Amino acid sequence: MFGSRRLISSTVPKIFLSSYLILRQSDLTHPVYCINSINSSLSNNSRFNSTLGFISGPNSDFGTNIRSIKDLLLRSNHQKSASESAHTSRDIVDNNGKEAESNHKRTSKMSEHYDLVVLGAGPGGMAAAKEAASLGKKTLLFDFVKPSPRGTTWGIGGTCVNVGCIPKKLMHYAGTLRSANVDRYNYGLTEKVEDGPVDWQKLVKNVQNHVKMLNFTYRVSVNIPNLTYVNAYATLKDSKTVEYELKGETKTATGDKIIIAVGERPYIPHDVEGAKEYAITSDDLFSLSKAPGKTLVVGGSYVALECAGFLSSLGYDVNVSVRSILLRGFDRQCVDKVHELMEASGVGFLFQKLPKKIEKSDGRYKVTFSDGAVDYYDTVMYATGRMPLDDIKNYKSLGLEFDNSYNLVTHNEKTNLDDVYAVGDILSNKPKLAPVAIKAGELLVQRLFNNSTVQMKYEDVPVCIYTPFEYSSCGLTEEEAIARYGEDGIEVYLKEYSNLEVSAAHRVNKKTNDDLDFPLTCLTKVICLKDDTIVGIHFVGPNAGEIMQGFSVLLLLKAKKSDLDKVVGIHPTDAESFMDLTVTKSSKQSWIAKGGCAGGKCG
Repeated sequence: MFGSRRLISSTVPKIFLSSYLILRQSDLTHPVYCINSINSSLSNNSRFNSTLGFISGPNSDFGTNIRSIKDLLLRSNHQKSASESAHTSRDIVDNNGKEAESNHKRTSKMSEHYDLVVLGAGPGGMAAAKEAASLGKKTLLFDFVKPSPRGTTWGIGGTCVNVGCIPKKLMHYAGTLRSANVDRYNYGLTEKVEDGPVDWQKLVKNVQNHVKMLNFTYRVSVNIPNLTYVNAYATLKDSKTVEYELKGETKTATGDKIIIAVGERPYIPHDVEGAKEYAITSDDLFSLSKAPGKTLVVGGSYVALECAGFLSSLGYDVNVSVRSILLRGFDRQCVDKVHELMEASGVGFLFQKLPKKIEKSDGRYKVTFSDGAVDYYDTVMYATGRMPLDDIKNYKSLGLEFDNSYNLVTHNEKTNLDDVYAVGDILSNKPKLAPVAIKAGELLVQRLFNNSTVQMKYEDVPVCIYTPFEYSSCGLTEEEAIARYGEDGIEVYLKEYSNLEVSAAHRVNKKTNDDLDFPLTCLTKVICLKDDTIVGIHFVGPNAGEIMQGFSVLLLLKAKKSDLDKVVGIHPTDAESFMDLTVTKSSKQSWIAKGGCAGGKCG
């Protein structure tokens, strides 16, 4: 269809080329889609629209090449009829609130009635909308990003893609690369790496380019039959009606079913002087224009520890201010191991010591703590929890039931209002994870429109915390198992050891100036009932997420510890530790493995 060599040999950035290749591999290569996006981008003299996010000046090579691609697209489509184009094109509204144009004019009556209206195009909302459209249901999908207090905004895809899982994992990876570079000296690569931090601007640019490429592919993915995507802020007016504003005009749309999938945003407390004015959140961190420098992270959540962890690994001085305990709700023994490893890696912890006042002082931030102590930081970041936007509180007047955190109370994703449903982080007492939202959204739509009876199973969902040494788990914590079955009703198998590669690198323990060994880097834990049924699996160590994904099937199949014992491990790996668990906590024996053969044994 296109001259691929011409594209590849041009100076078109990889980010656009990647998106083009994705388009070409799908059924969505209709030039109207690309041209609408290009028209929108070229209407702005300095950059693409914020959904696509590509940056290009009017006189740059990028702008020239975009116009060349537009010409190619038009020429390649000269044989397609207007009627065929009309059949596949969909009304798209860009982030400037303008209806996208196509080769033919088509009036969109946005007050139409739909089979399904979805509020929010994050993982859950988008999955639900596309699933409904694939079933032939007329679907309307809204998405809009209100800027953070620092003015940060982003494109389609929700928290995970833009300011969550994706940029976090990329920065975590960058941190592990820097840590590995420190190890390289002991592996015979004699060029010592500089002790200074990474090139922050280069890192952010690369991360944001990848995020914007994903925005582009998601933007294209909603151009499918039966699905209309509107980039506008919509609110629920009653169980059948939503209201939104477009081009200064208030409009309404109605639906047989409505799904709320608006997610949550980071919370900054109101009672800390200067916090709202000077602090950032994870919404802002991944696109900071200048290096964070010495950073105070406030909070004990997984977001707090992940951000503190990769910032420290990237070479920055980081302290974590914690009200009480770390990682509430996770296995305490595993959390203690994560804490120990983070301290050894250079992260400082300030327990029961919270900011009371934040002031600007000579280009830095003067932080006064609850105990009267004062310190100076270049960046203060809050990760003390997430809540829905304040607007959601207005839904209470409609009769919707919320918990104390303004999360929706649901039963099988159904709210207490007829025909109003919810998926994703907005749900009360459900795992706030992108894969959970996606699966729940798809299953819900199948039940609503395809006579399915399959319910979302929220128990035994695997999760990974991307601290420098990751922590992944599936099933019950030891504390939960004791509460449910009693201390005498369970057995806990343990093994603590060091990852082979890290052990041989002889890393320095940064917690003290003493010549202490680096802590053991891995903890494997399996919790069983007395009949040997596995009810909880936990692992702390490198690549914990990759390891846990496979083992999580054990809980789904209600496997027993004896099943694990029959498996031959792959040597030498950390994962083989699950096949070599012989010591129980109740035995009072040491579960620390001797030797240095990773998760297994050498003889």
